[in-house]
Amino acid sequence: MCLIAFDYRPGSSVPLRLVANRDEFHHRPTAALGAWEEAPDIVGGRDLEAGGSWLAVHRRGRVAAVTNVRDPSITAPADAPSRGLLVKRALECDDLDAWLEALAAGEGWQYAGFNLLAGDGERLWHLHRGRERLVLTRVAPGVHGLSNASLDTPWPKLIAARQGVLTALRRRWPDDALFAMGDDTTADDAHLPDTGVGLALERRLSASFIVGEQYGTRATTWLTWHDEAGVIELEERRYGPHGHPLGVCYECVAVRHRHDSRGPAA
Repeated sequence: MCLIAFDYRPGSSVPLRLVANRDEFHHRPTAALGAWEEAPDIVGGRDLEAGGSWLAVHRRGRVAAVTNVRDPSITAPADAPSRGLLVKRALECDDLDAWLEALAAGEGWQYAGFNLLAGDGERLWHLHRGRERLVLTRVAPGVHGLSNASLDTPWPKLIAARQGVLTALRRRWPDDALFAMGDDTTADDAHLPDTGVGLALERRLSASFIVGEQYGTRATTWLTWHDEAGVIELEERRYGPHGHPLGVCYECVAVRHRHDSRGPAA
């Protein structure tokens, strides 16, 4: 997952609206949005190579998503676990708050660079693992964006995605947000970040929706958490090489324990 924009409103009837693009190599084996066979309380897409996910929810009332951090100077152990496993562990751990604190205290260094969003409808955390920083923060209410730097770093595509969410909240959710996430326009060179990957790749990766034969946007997902109804809606639009549409999956997840971030639902 490389681009996320979301509106976080704890205490409201819709505490979270989120839209996200997953960018990945097209040859990496992937399962579409759905309940996981060996863990049916988890609903999300699935990386079949490492077993994790880029975005998923748990029926107890928990959500998690991850992006990588684009910084070639970041080092990680040769046997570093997949960053997608952070999503799985965030959903399954007994105490989300304590697990995140342990990651922030040092366990997070075993992974390559990442941003993790994890929450329970009332609280939402952001954990950033960069080259020199491992920082856990509570996300403030409002509209935010997350790409491959840190929360709300003003890269062109993050600004555009965040604006798409703001427009969708005023007009049509999720249509306007999805429209922004589908923009394959690259940014002007003057506005590109310098992450150390070279100008040509910075240009290519600056689009909200990345089109390519080998690598590109493979899924766009929107999520709406209806607190009073006790359901989380998710829809995933899947894409192949050159942005070719592959289908749409929809799930409406009934939340059993909406505000319990501790042990597994009974």
